[in-house]
Formats: sequence, C-alpha cells, structure tokens
Amino acid sequence: MVTHVPAEAHGDERGALLAFLEGERGGVRRTLLGLTAEQASSRPSASELSLAGLVKHLAEVEQGWIARAQGEPPAVRRDESNWHECFVLTGDETPESVLAYWEKVAASTEAFIRSVPSLDDTFALPNDPWFPPDERVSMRWVMLRLISETARHAGHADIVRESLDGRTAFELVAEERGGGQG
Repeated sequence: MVTHVPAEAHGDERGALLAFLEGERGGVRRTLLGLTAEQASSRPSASELSLAGLVKHLAEVEQGWIARAQGEPPAVRRDESNWHECFVLTGDETPESVLAYWEKVAASTEAFIRSVPSLDDTFALPNDPWFPPDERVSMRWVMLRLISETARHAGHADIVRESLDGRTAFELVAEERGGGQG
C-alpha cells in the first residue's frame, strides 16, 4: 500500500479494520484514474483480469460476505457455471456503475460492522464444498477476510494498470492528491 492508514482512536478495533479495508479499496479505485471505459475493461497482461472486472469482483465478494454475516444470501450467487462473470462487465455494466455499486457496498459494510454488538459475534459459513462443515466465523474474521481479498486484488490492479500505460501506484496517489502525473 502506498498510502498511510491513520491510526485508529485508542482501542477502536472496528475503526482500524474499516480504515485498512478502505485503504485497500482506495488503492484499487486509484488504478482507474484517467482511464477510458475501454482501457478499464481491457486485459493488457497475460491474465484475464481487467481493472473494471476486479472492481466488480471485489464489490460482489464484499457484498456477499457481509450478507452472509447478516444471515442473508449474497445478491449474486456464483458457482462454477458463472464464476467467470464476476471478473467481466456484462449487460449494461460500466466501470462507473461497478464503482458506484462498490461505494454503496462499502457504506453498507461500514454501517453493519459499526452496528454489531461485538466483533466476536459469529455466523455460519455456507454449506459450500470449499468450506468446512458446520464452521462459524467471527465479524473480526470477515473483516480480515475482506482486507486480505482486497489487498490481493489491489496488487493485481497495480500490475494491470502499469501494463496499460506504465503508471505506478505512486504516480496515481500523486495525481489523486492533485500533484499531477508525478
């Protein structure tokens, strides 16, 4: 991560977890600065990843985990038959629309995490074959899962962006802060 995540208020674990998640989200969002929709959807590296596809995936994953933590099904159910669609824009989706959706998901995540009585509260993992049977995880666990997922894909996004036009995360932070292309 190229930016500093400010320290939380003393003992504010929720604030710290939410700040680190937002820091990683910011890293991904910055990779789209100044790109056209075509560039944001292109796949310039050896992988199938595009920046817009990464945003869509991260929004779906975050929404899905928070829904599970609330005892609800994810908005989009993915399995082997449609997994590939979570990394590409489909229908009338645009880079702007998936960014806007992710922003709403992020606000919902923050509101939910701030509202739970304790980060030690647990919820059941779904009965999917890749999860252990009858496993429960805490709200703290789901936040750490979201941070690690977002951080992993923030690194992918850095590589995709640099493959597009050579711009690095440091240059994009400077641009975001009004310092131009560094």
